[in-house]
Amino acid sequence: MNHLNRRSFVKAAGISAATGMTLNAQKPALPAAIAALKNRRGEAKPITDAERAGRMERARELMRANKLDAICLAGGANLLYFTGVRWGNSERLFMAVLPQKGRMFWVAPAFEEDRARELMSDKDARIYTWQEDDNPYVLVGRGLKDTGLATGRLGVDERTAFVFSDNIRQTNNALETASATVVTAGCRARKSPTELALMTLANNITLDAYEAAWKSVREGMTNRELSAMIVAAFEQQGYNGNVSVQTNEFAANPHGSVKPQQIREGSVVMMDDGVSVEGYVSDVTRTVALGKPADKVKQVFDIVLRAQSAALAAAKPGAACESVDAAARKVVEDGGYGPGYKYFTHRLGHGIGMEGHEWPYLVKGNKQVLEPGMTFSDEPGIYIAGEFGVRLEDCMHITETGAETFTPRCKSLETPFAR
Repeated sequence: MNHLNRRSFVKAAGISAATGMTLNAQKPALPAAIAALKNRRGEAKPITDAERAGRMERARELMRANKLDAICLAGGANLLYFTGVRWGNSERLFMAVLPQKGRMFWVAPAFEEDRARELMSDKDARIYTWQEDDNPYVLVGRGLKDTGLATGRLGVDERTAFVFSDNIRQTNNALETASATVVTAGCRARKSPTELALMTLANNITLDAYEAAWKSVREGMTNRELSAMIVAAFEQQGYNGNVSVQTNEFAANPHGSVKPQQIREGSVVMMDDGVSVEGYVSDVTRTVALGKPADKVKQVFDIVLRAQSAALAAAKPGAACESVDAAARKVVEDGGYGPGYKYFTHRLGHGIGMEGHEWPYLVKGNKQVLEPGMTFSDEPGIYIAGEFGVRLEDCMHITETGAETFTPRCKSLETPFAR
């Protein structure tokens, strides 16, 4: 259940001596299970320029089918997906425009041109630059005219700031603006074998970090100390990541709490989040217990595990997104934790790839059908206010005949990392 804001507030501010680690320049040895993890950076195969070129051609097919003459992409995941350029948005317009016909062009602040060209694979790309006292939005229209589009429909990336899209519209009266989501989501929702391999690596790095850190837990540790050990386990494998660790009644809030917590005998502990590998993210949740869990915890865990299994079985090409949510929710309700969102308080899952949450979504009302290559979280949960919460999350990809998870699934509360 990857969540943007949660990533910042759950980061450990420090690592106490209880973990055997400090933030000093000279660090004591890592716990043995974490130290045993191998660096996996060499396993990641980046997206090639040829694959990105294929993505652009697919985008053009979708533009033709949906009567869009061009799409514009501000900084963010969509820009990175099509161009390989990683660029953060500011108040200054920086944008790529991909016409249905002809080469992509760029609009950039003049002082950023050299930096932009460093990042571009096409070093001869057409860049329209603007000075600080210029109107950059005129250049979008000028670039399209130079491409042969004096009029037409311009698709705007849905993550583009309103100030950019509104000024493009007002400045270029001959252009009709529309959403580009049909193109961006249409391309990104189905992953290639290379993308699936990167996501497999990211998710397995995450699960291995959880397992190694959990083997190193001692009673009396805080949730922040466990978080810090998981982050160290990510780094031992060569990647940076984040994690939320919540215990007992705090785990009953799906996105947790900022309050300090301590892990005691019988504590329910929920670990959630992941890493990014070549721009592709993971999202794994494991709910575990220290020592002997209460019978109620075991009962709820078993219901959630069966709900996750039901969703995985329901996920197949041609099935509606909402049907997968319904399959998991039925198990939860039949187990006595219904109706609706009373205890299972969120949708079953979200699309995942370059962003933690992206299209499509496994939720009631979404009748979009599943297709091979789509990727989702499968994360049912039961949250009992004031007591505890249980969530299990593995990301899955749709195959030609069904669905498979990227990671080995949990077998039981007693064996959360059995392979």
